[in-house]
Amino acid sequence: MDLKRKLSRLTSAGPGGSRGTPAPVNTVVEARPQHASPPDVPKVEEAGTTTLAEVLVEALRKRLSMEGEEGPAPGPVSREAGGFAEPSGPRDGARDEAASGLVDLREEARRRFAARKAGSADGPADPRVESLRQMLSFWAERQGTASARRSVAPVPEPRALPVEARTTSFGTVHVAEQLYAPEHHHGTAPVAAALDVEARLVASLALHPELESVDFTRMLMLDTETTGLAGGTGTVPFLVGLAWFEGRSLRVQQLFLRRMGEEAPMLRLLAERMASSSCLVTYNGKSFDWPLLRTRFVLNRVPVPKELPHLDLLHCARRVFKHRGEGARLVHLESKVLGHHRVDDVDGSLIPELYFRFLRGTDGSELVPVLEHNQKDLLLLAALLGDLVRRFRAEGTEQQDPRDLLGFAVVAERAGDAERALAFAKAAAEGGGN
Repeated sequence: MDLKRKLSRLTSAGPGGSRGTPAPVNTVVEARPQHASPPDVPKVEEAGTTTLAEVLVEALRKRLSMEGEEGPAPGPVSREAGGFAEPSGPRDGARDEAASGLVDLREEARRRFAARKAGSADGPADPRVESLRQMLSFWAERQGTASARRSVAPVPEPRALPVEARTTSFGTVHVAEQLYAPEHHHGTAPVAAALDVEARLVASLALHPELESVDFTRMLMLDTETTGLAGGTGTVPFLVGLAWFEGRSLRVQQLFLRRMGEEAPMLRLLAERMASSSCLVTYNGKSFDWPLLRTRFVLNRVPVPKELPHLDLLHCARRVFKHRGEGARLVHLESKVLGHHRVDDVDGSLIPELYFRFLRGTDGSELVPVLEHNQKDLLLLAALLGDLVRRFRAEGTEQQDPRDLLGFAVVAERAGDAERALAFAKAAAEGGGN
């Protein structure tokens, strides 16, 4: 702003004070007392070839050189043909000292910043900086641990996908099958014990009177692996696991979708199997598996099969084991109730991505653990059903967890079986197996 005022004064000086007429070169321009000229603006104190415009240029150059980090020392400007000569002359002493002080301040600022960054600055460090440093250190350590864990994880050997193309009257279906002997156990529970359940006890346990007339020797156990858990039209069951008893042996059949758009033959084969079964046994199948499959029947224009009586063991497990306070996840019950611990089981959250990778061209070996996971879920359905009904008979109550006994007592009371409810309540009060 001072520079603008000075420019105005310099350009308006002259005889009569006419604006825009330059002052004679021999005129001495003095600053007003209330607006002293800054030290970097030279005054015209002698006559010569120097004009007011040159004074203004020199003032601008000096200001620019003072604001920059480095610059040539300004000096008298001499007029030459074709322009202005480079500034020459000795450097002003006051400016040298100011520039030197500015450099010292910058060096001090750099030193303090480096010291604070290294944690050795004078005084306490900023707590926010320290907190951020600790957070970064923590995540770096976790990342290193995760990387080390991944680096030592065994790489699975390539294995062929154990499915075969089977020609049916509905078209080609890719199937994997396995037969389990009558003496096969899943954990501590025999799988064939599911054949020995009484329909009346199952109906009471499930609080589902319709199950009293079901022939459980013809039950169909069902479990699916899908491309997601959201449900709806965008979710596809790429593996439909089925299990049923032949005599006292359990046959597990898995229908695999090799590529999108080939669901119809698989769904028709499922409908045929359902037509020869007496009921469905699932775990959370009422809310997820069956509604999803029913949607796929409609979308593929395949007639929806007649719905069967449905035993959802999730509801039974929640009522019986809720007093443990550990939830009713299927794998959790498998280890805590049946004593079966899975080794190298695939994480369920990874299953959709493994299937998508197969569709993109992998050899299918990564899906082998998915098929094994599905087989274990089907075996678990049969074993859990037999174990729950055996416990509900009030056999061996002295060996059961009192929290489970209390759960059975509540279920029996809700089913209207007062005598059974009282027996479980007394056993729970006596401490059961504890």
